[in-house]
Amino acid sequence: MAQLTSESRPRHLVWDTGATRPEEQFSYYREAICQAFMNLTPESATTSRFPAKVEAIKIGNGAINRVVFPEHTVHRSRADIAASTESCFYLNFKLAGRCRVVQGGRDVSLSRGQVGICDSDREVKLLHDRGPRLEVASFWVPSRELRDRLPPSFDFRVERVSDDPFVGHLIVETARSLNAGALRMTEGEAARLFGVLLDLVALSLSRRSRAQTAEAASFADATALALRRAVHERLSEQGLTVAEVAGAVGISERYVHKLFERAGTTFSDYVMDRRLDGAARDLNDPAKAGHAIGSIAFDWGFSDLSHFTRRFKQRFGCRPRDWRAR
Repeated sequence: MAQLTSESRPRHLVWDTGATRPEEQFSYYREAICQAFMNLTPESATTSRFPAKVEAIKIGNGAINRVVFPEHTVHRSRADIAASTESCFYLNFKLAGRCRVVQGGRDVSLSRGQVGICDSDREVKLLHDRGPRLEVASFWVPSRELRDRLPPSFDFRVERVSDDPFVGHLIVETARSLNAGALRMTEGEAARLFGVLLDLVALSLSRRSRAQTAEAASFADATALALRRAVHERLSEQGLTVAEVAGAVGISERYVHKLFERAGTTFSDYVMDRRLDGAARDLNDPAKAGHAIGSIAFDWGFSDLSHFTRRFKQRFGCRPRDWRAR
């Protein structure tokens, strides 16, 4: 396989060892992860059947690499580093099994639901075990994209960023949302959410060197982003409550109200405005010209068509059918 660069990478690629002969599967897997991640050296206890799948989804200048595989070990050696033309961080969201990441004298273990980060410019060993089926969503982060968010003198080390007591839960939620919705989002939407994830990771990594006041303000901003995202993901749910959104983000209902008040609005007004904005976009979408207005309203969480029509006219100055005709 010819080596892909970040510029030449298509938006979605899939490699599946099931399409090759058993004795060639591990070699095929080795080539696939080098394409998706840059130069790596995997080692397996078996030289025959190796059922694995690698899926790469481009997001901005980075990518999500979803990998399903049996137990094995992966090295990033000095030779691999020397042969690479790019530099990145691997931000790993563990979905099944366990992985030990050994780099720079530190040994960090990742289990399901945990997120860790390591540097491609340093030798690293990843021991994937606790199988038989292991799975990871690994975010390929160009080094500049993250380092530009960190203090100039920042000293990087391998870390489990999901342990952060302030933003760890936000990092996990954002990684989960991006992994689940990357192909359903537009490229621009995915890139923006990827930027939010990097902001949170950078906040976690540099938190120990920041003043407490700046830290508190950054935490509030990051939580507000996660809160709005949690609302957006649930706009189609009728009867959406503050309690449901607060539980999804991991904060109290009182803090939800406080964050919306800080932004100059309320929870109910924010939800209503976002639903009306979404319905207005769909009414203007030629691809949905055949959809009934009531169906579009239902898709955006409205259960009463007359209520939807009244609120729509209040916001946009005309009825939904006139908006569509215009």
